[in-house]
Amino acid sequence: MSLLRLGRRAASFSLLKFFTTTTTFPSVPDSPSFLTHHLLDEFSRPRASRDAARLRRLAAHLTAPAAESVILRLPSWRHALDFFRWAAEQPGFRHSCYSLNAMASILPRHQPVHLERLVADALASRCPMTPGALGFLLRRLGAAGLPDTAVRVFDQARTALSCTPNSYAYNCLLEALAKAGRPDDAEVRLHEMVARCGDESVDKYTLTSLLQCYCNAGRPDEANGVFQKMSERGWVDEHVLTTLVVAFSKWGKVEAAVELMGRMETLGMKPSEKTLSVLVHGFAKHGRVDMAMLMFDKMISYGFSVDLPMYSVLIEGLCQGNEIRQAVELFGKMKRDGVAPDVRLLKKLIEAFCKQGDFATIGPFINENAEQLTPSGVVSLYNVVLEALVTRGEVEVAYQLLSSMVRGGQRESADDSVGVHMFGSMEEIKPNSDSFKVVVCGLCKVKKLDLALALMEDMIVLGCRGKLVMFNDLILELCNSDRLDEAYKIFHKMKDLGLTPSEFTYNSVFYGICRRKDPRAAIDLLREMRTNGHTPWIKNCTEMVQQLCSSGRITEALQFLDEMLKMGFLPDIVTYSAAMNGMCKTGEIDNALELFHDISSKYYLPDVVAHNILINGFRKSGKFDEAQEIMEEMLNKGLFPSVVTYNLMIDIWCKCGKIEKAIACFNKMNDEEKAPTVVTYTSLIDGFCSAGRSDEAIILWYKMRESGCAPNEIVYTAFVNGLCKCGRVESALKYYEEMMTKGFDLDMFSLLHFIIFLTSHGNVNKGCELLKKVLQKDVIDSNNLKMVGLINKAVEELSKDGRTSSDIKILVDKGLLSRAQTMGNEGGIK
Repeated sequence: MSLLRLGRRAASFSLLKFFTTTTTFPSVPDSPSFLTHHLLDEFSRPRASRDAARLRRLAAHLTAPAAESVILRLPSWRHALDFFRWAAEQPGFRHSCYSLNAMASILPRHQPVHLERLVADALASRCPMTPGALGFLLRRLGAAGLPDTAVRVFDQARTALSCTPNSYAYNCLLEALAKAGRPDDAEVRLHEMVARCGDESVDKYTLTSLLQCYCNAGRPDEANGVFQKMSERGWVDEHVLTTLVVAFSKWGKVEAAVELMGRMETLGMKPSEKTLSVLVHGFAKHGRVDMAMLMFDKMISYGFSVDLPMYSVLIEGLCQGNEIRQAVELFGKMKRDGVAPDVRLLKKLIEAFCKQGDFATIGPFINENAEQLTPSGVVSLYNVVLEALVTRGEVEVAYQLLSSMVRGGQRESADDSVGVHMFGSMEEIKPNSDSFKVVVCGLCKVKKLDLALALMEDMIVLGCRGKLVMFNDLILELCNSDRLDEAYKIFHKMKDLGLTPSEFTYNSVFYGICRRKDPRAAIDLLREMRTNGHTPWIKNCTEMVQQLCSSGRITEALQFLDEMLKMGFLPDIVTYSAAMNGMCKTGEIDNALELFHDISSKYYLPDVVAHNILINGFRKSGKFDEAQEIMEEMLNKGLFPSVVTYNLMIDIWCKCGKIEKAIACFNKMNDEEKAPTVVTYTSLIDGFCSAGRSDEAIILWYKMRESGCAPNEIVYTAFVNGLCKCGRVESALKYYEEMMTKGFDLDMFSLLHFIIFLTSHGNVNKGCELLKKVLQKDVIDSNNLKMVGLINKAVEELSKDGRTSSDIKILVDKGLLSRAQTMGNEGGIK
């Protein structure tokens, strides 16, 4: 008895009995065979050609068994579903659970929506069901991937379907949950089953479903526990062992899977072809090609057929494990067995040869297998070689190989060091766009742009269109190399070939224009970009503004920004900040402030960086009050000062003599856990010294060292100069000597001032020593009267002192001072 008929009584055999006793169709309309024959005739036709009057007559005699027979015998599930719905609408007719299950049995699994609607209609119509029919429907729902629907049907069976589920129905529900891998739900239903049906209801099929559920859910410990219980009860069969073996292979538990395979063979059970195939793929996926090969050998010994996917997964696994020799041997066996390789497998083998650097093997290998491939397939194999050469950094070898392909096997030069000869005759091998893409992109990476341009010409002659990424790379690198005119030619060429430039393409050209500082050309390109729906990258806009501002072309930079706005491209605050920075550097601080307020009112809330630019501009201009106003404005907007902000304000307050404010700012930095930098300490140390508070400067110096902030040449210079201002001779000398041990030195003016300071404070010997050092460096600028004046002042002071006058005379005799003194006389300083 089929599952469809499970639970059906003697009445269900009436139709079968009629078929076995009748050899011709009777003319009586209420005969089941008469109904079936004529309904099949009508519903096998298109809907528009059906006889409505005839259908009305037939509907009057329609029975559930006849409906079941029609459903199962119609040519497709769509015809059957059409009939099923028609029948449900006929007066006095009601589908039985058997006609319902007949319909459920033929609905496609990949379109579960029809099955869900069928179930919803059954529940709504309160179609009575037997436990067997309920179980069948639950299994169909599980197979269609509808476990939630299965649970809903099961739970409503008593009220909507007049059916009390038995152990069989529970087992079918467990099977549906098992297929979905829902062990928690399955455990709940198992306990419910035991409570309602008794312990004896748990049988082999119950635990088989539970085992499958744990396996599908990836819970090996629970699965193994169920398996042990089944073993104790003697319920382990081939299906159970196969289920667990396949699961172990998927989990990567190779040894456990092999152990179970051995147990199956000991029990005289032969694994199926499907099982062994799954094991081969599973073991190979987890990198156990050795065990995959063992399963492969079993397949051969059992006489099972092996197809291309099986060979492919094994050969690819061997290649990944660098077992190239075995891979080649298996490849040879595959061909001897009459299984032809596809392009994908050939590519994998060539990749393996390339990985090992065995390029000598590749040419003959391609030639041996080329007959089975289309010309495009052969070219794709050569593309793998080109890709491998580029990846290995042998771009010029790839270039030579591609050039040889372009010329039908003729090498571009007599130099055979590249090994092109290894690939034999390539007369009929014409490269495609992918070939050129690989090599051109590789040449761009190593800046071999002339070779890349030559290949582009070859490609066009061959009639290839090329790839967008290839043009993008070449255009970008040409722009990076300031070869904008050639980039433009490639840009226009790609459009001529029918390729549409991308946003990347346009922005690469835009970048080249920005480097050229050509705002007019940039605006023309932006118009084209806007027409084609592309947006300029802000970093390029910022580059243009920075380039123009650094060249003093502030007006053009602002005009460029205005044109962008007119076209609907809103520059971001970074770009505007670049413009403000350029203005500040050229002393146009008031214009920068005007732009700042303009963008604040129209476009953006300027960020901390923009505020810092203005503060720095006012600082350099000596407009300290205005700088402080910008700082206060920033705080009022709710912005948090950065370390740069604090550094600028500390420097401003130190320069205007407000040292207490500088100290307060320094303390606030620490409170906000913004670590002071060497710039912070430089400004404060200089400020303390300028205020005559050298002791505090020295204390701060040690705090700086303790905080892990290493002093640099600038802070040493400020410290030494500051100590000199405070008359701290010994301290200044101490830190100067420490500075020298760190590899730092004072700049020339600071050093000359330091020499004069030492000399004027009685340390003439050290001053003379340092003067000798300056003169021996021969770095005196004859046009710098200030420098010459400082040297002459030092010489004058040292000449007056008897301890160093003789040293000065020696310097004059050696000619080291005559030049300086002469320059001093010419300048009227001495």
